Amino acid sequence: MRFHITTLGCSKNSVDSEMMAELLRQAGHTPVAKPHRADVLLVNTCAFIEPARAESYAVLSEIAAQKRPRQRLVVAGCLAQRYGEEIRARIPEMDALIGTRSWPQIVTLLERLEQGIERLPLSSPERDDLVASVRRHASAGPSAYLKIADGCDAACSFCAIPLIKGPQRDKPLADVVREAQELASEGVREIVLIAQDTTAYGRDLSGSAGEGGLLGLLDAILDAAPQVDWLRVLYAYPQHVSSALIERMASHPRICRYLDLPLQHGHPDVLRRMRRPHDIDTVYRLIEALREAMPDIALRSSFIVGFPGETEEEFEALLSFMQEITFDKVGVFAYSAEEGTPAAALPGHVAPEMIAERHERAMLLQQEISLRRNQAQLGRELPILIEGVGEGLSVGRSYRDAPEIDGLVLIPAELSVGEFTLARIVSAEEYDLIAEPVNRA
Repeated sequence: MRFHITTLGCSKNSVDSEMMAELLRQAGHTPVAKPHRADVLLVNTCAFIEPARAESYAVLSEIAAQKRPRQRLVVAGCLAQRYGEEIRARIPEMDALIGTRSWPQIVTLLERLEQGIERLPLSSPERDDLVASVRRHASAGPSAYLKIADGCDAACSFCAIPLIKGPQRDKPLADVVREAQELASEGVREIVLIAQDTTAYGRDLSGSAGEGGLLGLLDAILDAAPQVDWLRVLYAYPQHVSSALIERMASHPRICRYLDLPLQHGHPDVLRRMRRPHDIDTVYRLIEALREAMPDIALRSSFIVGFPGETEEEFEALLSFMQEITFDKVGVFAYSAEEGTPAAALPGHVAPEMIAERHERAMLLQQEISLRRNQAQLGRELPILIEGVGEGLSVGRSYRDAPEIDGLVLIPAELSVGEFTLARIVSAEEYDLIAEPVNRA
């Protein structure tokens, strides 16, 4: 059969889609670029927050409306895992569901569809299915995500991920290293390690992180895939960033001096209600340690505004926190009450118009900070990984920018996609940088 996959949501979903496609290819099915040419339309959905669910339903409705009589529509991912019956009611054109804990059975599902069986269990009893390792092929571009775990052990009061994916399950180290080697063999120059909490890697496998956890994994990948120039770590839980990890990042030139620390807020009372680490002094000490070890490190964080009970004083404390830390990159999210989470039952929900106003204020503040942080790069000569070229312009990223979520470096010259170019930063905007190639005699 011919299949087409539409992927919504985060980078972890993108990896799952890639792996489903590979399993289908291995079974003799053929991927096609155009939905109308497919026998099976597979939509990998997101259900993290209400806007993501709304987007998933909108895309499903659009695809269902265009579906031909003999085409099959399969809904996969987080929405299928948690809202299967609702999908059946809202999208009657759907033919099958497969959830986040059973997607490695996608080939079996298609076979059962051929036999007239509509559905697989959404929760697989196979523990390893959650983090199945499938042969990796480089996607378009010189950068690739590598998922090292799925699920989450944190008990954040606002988050539905544990309800959807269950506790964290780590991919065995040997499988991660093999995937890294496969990506490197296909020309990938940057590998981005992702999980809900990358810094917790190893606890599921050995009961404790540390040398046998993320540090050991970093060393193993660097040794096994010398072709990879950049190894980037995303989604580091602040209390799990050890002095050993900081030292390893500072001492190894192939580990990007970049860290994403999703802190969620800057006021201890809000953090307590979020069931997040709330010792703000510890965060300041962590940032100081990171910048002392790596003065050129790029730091990213994310914050939620409008959390239940958030007062104007607490919100102002968040703004002050952002001003004092001066993160290079920040994502600001409006609070969304998620069914089944403890936060949804808290009193004092903030009015939507107030949430929107606070979101705008926080984003405007971060734009000012980002501009200053980018202006501090003027005159620096940095290796730029080129990702696109056209009409006299090349687009790439420095180590300071993670793919898809951060800014770009624009170079007025046509360079080689997938290669590194040394460039001097000559202009700065709120999110992007302008550079010119450095010609060495």
